[in-house]
Order: sequence, then structure tokens, then C-alpha cells
Amino acid sequence: MAWTITAMLVLFMIVNWADKAVLGIVAQPLKTELGLTSAEIGFIGSAFFFLYSISGVAVGFLANKVKTKWVLLGLAVLWSVTQVPVLLSATGAALLISRIALGAAEGPATAMASAGAFEWFPKEKRSLPAAWLNSGASIAKIAVAPLLTLIVVAWGWRAAFLALALIGVVWCVAWLLIGREGPYATPRGKAAAQRDDTGLRVPFRHIALSRSFIGGVIGTFTVYGMVSVILTWLPSYFETGLGFSRVEAGSMFGLPSITGMIGMIGAGWLTDRMISRGASSRVQRGLIPAVSLLIGGGLLALLPYVGGAWAAVAVVVVAYGFMVVSLPVMNAVVSQISPTRQQPGALGFFLALQTLSGLFAPALTGALVDAAPTPGAGYAQAFQIFGLAVVVGGIVMALLVDPERDARRILG
Repeated sequence: MAWTITAMLVLFMIVNWADKAVLGIVAQPLKTELGLTSAEIGFIGSAFFFLYSISGVAVGFLANKVKTKWVLLGLAVLWSVTQVPVLLSATGAALLISRIALGAAEGPATAMASAGAFEWFPKEKRSLPAAWLNSGASIAKIAVAPLLTLIVVAWGWRAAFLALALIGVVWCVAWLLIGREGPYATPRGKAAAQRDDTGLRVPFRHIALSRSFIGGVIGTFTVYGMVSVILTWLPSYFETGLGFSRVEAGSMFGLPSITGMIGMIGAGWLTDRMISRGASSRVQRGLIPAVSLLIGGGLLALLPYVGGAWAAVAVVVVAYGFMVVSLPVMNAVVSQISPTRQQPGALGFFLALQTLSGLFAPALTGALVDAAPTPGAGYAQAFQIFGLAVVVGGIVMALLVDPERDARRILG
């Protein structure tokens, strides 16, 4: 049952990331029909994150008291509902309101999906399910983004929003039938209380001010800024910056996610396996993801010096694959250093801080593109800036993250 629930939660994350990615897919048709500038599209992309972190924290702490099953169901229902405004009124204002509301509903998604999956796995085996959950983003961009592109080309951009609303409803029905709590949930009187730290509570500041938590936040904050830029701007970069057609650009949207999925699942499997065999989690969950940030960020920093469209695509694809390795591993780190009953709140707070970079990264990219002599130069400059930030994040992560040390201090 553990992997059945995990599969449902991967589908949950696929819907989640398809909702995020759709703006990037429809950006150029929206600009044409609604007369929006790149800066305005970037602002709408950033507006998605206005309430994202706030709701992530609030729902994370609520989930310490409410069953994760019902929290997940409520979020998915809201995703479908928030697609409606732009279908009823095709204006920039309606799109802005829709994206802000959707961001509020999607802010807690990764933390709640992680908490739901972690209920089925012991702490030493959580990197792999976390990797699969984060791979929902990759699957959405590999499989769903090309389909949404074809829908947009065939029936217009509104049809893409309608399709996502209907997919969300289908998931809700399936989750009502399948979803349930696992043996490592936060039960009262269940056997897990005897074999885990289920009954333990600590002052939350002990978790949030630990070096592993802080290092994980700083490192993944830089990564998520780049992720939000790719979600909002990658198809436009491929189309207006590198000269590919709209269908080609939409179809290529998933290329970075192929390397990302390979990296995340491979790293998740390897780190779980090595930790189960007694390897240090300082190395497996601290240094390995830090090195991946150094490599990925370094590659992006070189993008302005790369000649040729396909060479630029290759740099983005490979760099992304290295950078996102850190995301599921850091979720497992937060789980490792937190008492079981405080994991939803800890994950919610961690991811809320991580995703704050989405507030400004897409808007900054749009402003750089508008100010640059050519769109290609503007995108390359933006990728370089965020790549250098990722390198700094990798250095901080390498210096601070040591979940073994912090788990001993926090959990006793």
C-alpha cells in the first residue's frame, strides 16, 4: 500500500506542477491576445507566489492536527476551482487573480504530499519517495506540457486551463477512494508510537534554527528561484530567444525535467541505500546535494558564452538535472531532524521559505528581457545571475547541512 499511496501523491504533484507550468506554455498567446509585455507576464508569474509561502506555513501547522488525507483533498479541490476565473473573464486582471488564488492553494502541496508519503516509510528510507514526489514536476513537463501545448495550438489557451480543472476533479474522486493514513502517521495509540518518535514534541525553534534547516533553506531557495524562472519563461526562451517554433518550444519544455527526474530518483535511491547500510547522512544528504548545486549553477553561469541554440538547450538541460537533486534530499533532511508529529509543520515552513524566491525571480527575468538588446541576451543574463546564486547556495549547504548532528541534538 505504501507505493500505491506514493503513486497517488506523485499524480497529485503532476497536477500541481502542470497548474504551475501552464502559464509558461500560454505566455506568448496571452501576450498577443491580451497585449501584455514580458514584464507583465513575469509579474503574473511572480504573483503566483504572493500567498504561496503564507499558505504553506498556515496549512503545514494545521496538518499537525488534521488528517493529511483531508488536507490533500481540500487543496486539490481548490486547484480546480481557481482555474475558473480566467475561463469566465479573459482579462489580465482575471488571470492575475486566478494565479494568486491558485498559488495560495498550491503553496502547501509539496509539504503535504511529502507528509502523506512519509507516513508510509521509516526515516532512513524517505529520500526515494521524496524523489518520486519531486519528480511529479518532471513528469508534468515531460508528458503533460507537450499535451497542453497541442491543446493550446488546436483549441486556444483557455482550453488548457479547462483541461487542468477537469484533471484535478478526477484526482479528487480517486483520492477519496484510495487515500488513507500510514503506519508512521501521527497516531494516538498506534504501534508506530512504540517504534518511532511519534509522541515527541520539541520547541519549533530548535528545528527552524538548526544548521541543517538553515543550510537547506538557503541552498534550495536559490534553486527554486531558477525553477520558477524555467516554469514561467523556458518555452518563451526557446521560442523568442533561441528561434524554435511554438510547438517545438512547448514540446522541449520537458527536456530539463528528464535529467532532473533521473538525478532526483537516482540520488534518492542511492542516498537511502547508503544510509540504510550505515553511511553518513552528512555526506549522503549534505555534501552530495551541495556538489550538485555547484555543478548545476556553474554551468548556468556560463550560458551567455555558449554559442548555438542546441548548445544552449544542452546547458540548461544538464544544469537543471544537477540543481534539482537537492530538493527531495533536503525534504528528507527536514524529516530526519523533526519529530514525527511536527513534520507537516516543519516541512510546510521549510518549503514556504524555500519558495519565497518565486516571488521575484520570474519578474526579474521579465524585466531583464525587456531591457536587453535581444530576448536571447536577456534570458542568458537572467540564467547567469541565478546560476551564480545557486553556486553560493551550494557552498552554504556544504558548510551547514549535517542531519545526523542536528537529529541527535533535537530528538535526543
